[in-house]
Amino acid sequence: MQGIALGASSAEGLLLTALPVMAVTVTTDPRSVSLVTAASQAPWLVLPLAVGVAIDHVRKSSLLGAALGLQTAGYLGLALAVLTHTASLPVLMAVACAVVVGQVVGEGTRGALVPWAVGPAGLDAANARLLFIDVGVVRFLIPPLAGFLVVWRPDSVGWAAFVTSVPTALLTKRLRTPVIRPPVTRLRPVHEVRLGLRHLVGSRLLRSITIEVLGASFAWFMGYATLALYVEQYLRLDRWWYGVLLACTAVGFAAAAPFSGRLVTRLGHPTAMRAAIAGEVTCKLLLGVVPAHWAAVGAVLAVHSFATFVWNVGSQSSRQRFTPPELLGRVLTSHRALSWGVAPLGAAAGGIVAATWGFSAVWVGAATVQAVGAALVWRCLSARAFDEARLSPLNDESRLSPLNEDGPVNSPPQRIPAASAEHFAPDRDR
Repeated sequence: MQGIALGASSAEGLLLTALPVMAVTVTTDPRSVSLVTAASQAPWLVLPLAVGVAIDHVRKSSLLGAALGLQTAGYLGLALAVLTHTASLPVLMAVACAVVVGQVVGEGTRGALVPWAVGPAGLDAANARLLFIDVGVVRFLIPPLAGFLVVWRPDSVGWAAFVTSVPTALLTKRLRTPVIRPPVTRLRPVHEVRLGLRHLVGSRLLRSITIEVLGASFAWFMGYATLALYVEQYLRLDRWWYGVLLACTAVGFAAAAPFSGRLVTRLGHPTAMRAAIAGEVTCKLLLGVVPAHWAAVGAVLAVHSFATFVWNVGSQSSRQRFTPPELLGRVLTSHRALSWGVAPLGAAAGGIVAATWGFSAVWVGAATVQAVGAALVWRCLSARAFDEARLSPLNDESRLSPLNEDGPVNSPPQRIPAASAEHFAPDRDR
């Protein structure tokens, strides 16, 4: 699964990094450029709920193969469009949408497989490794490469992503995945979606995490949608510096990856996740007020990524740990639908703010949006909330066991002792 994650994320990273730069070659209007980012995030708004039902009822290797096949077609289409000089803004938007449709299916499926593969005790470490592959290694190596390829030969981005995606798709045929056989005779999609949403919204902890990610996602895409123009017009740098600054975000991920799992465990989920929120808000504010120098901006982006990595480890592990296995696909994708679904709105808002008040206002506004969201749920991300989620009868961690071809191995349940609650809340008495 790590090989699939590396190949899929590398191809996605190449394309999604290069598309905003390609859009700048078509138009310099911030509102038009932001449409490419908005299109690339639109599938997160409309697809995750249906994808979650599929994840919980269909063999996961088949879903991964279909997702990678769609992405491969998108990469090939982009390469041919650039080669034939037909890569208009609508074409770039269509390719971005196709690639992210595959991303919605692929990320949700891989996330649902993690608890089966490692069990509850290994969630933090496993998520840290996968996050490092998905965003650490890929963001460190891919953005400068994508920036170079766009300048050297624009169609080479599509070809490179295509060549990377083909063998990755073939790897899914060797993946042994579980099949969950629900105790129903007829699939009712609306009812199935409602079950996942009910668990996500009904859990105080998971609901609070989703609200925070909603604000953070909107805020980040406000700035990210106009980052290519921010580099050119605010920092006064050549286009390839866009890839360099994105690589700075990977430095933060790479710094957090080796010990983020242990850090979350040591500090406890409440403390680590709250500290990560504070770090993200501070960094967004600084991006709006720091001097227009690439080193200062790069350093802030690196710290922001460090905080984001720590948050993601705690957030993903919490959803996996506190969700019944038969609902996990729907809960993971429902969370994405409610939180990342606002990314197109954030991207569009960023374009409007940049065109009206300038690029500094974009990041100050982004910091304000996330700070408001954090204030709404700050008290809910507490030790008590983690205890309530852990003690819920739906969250029997003994139900998670290593996977085999046809489902979970039949092994005696091994409950985590009550004392392990300190893993989440070492500061509960303070």
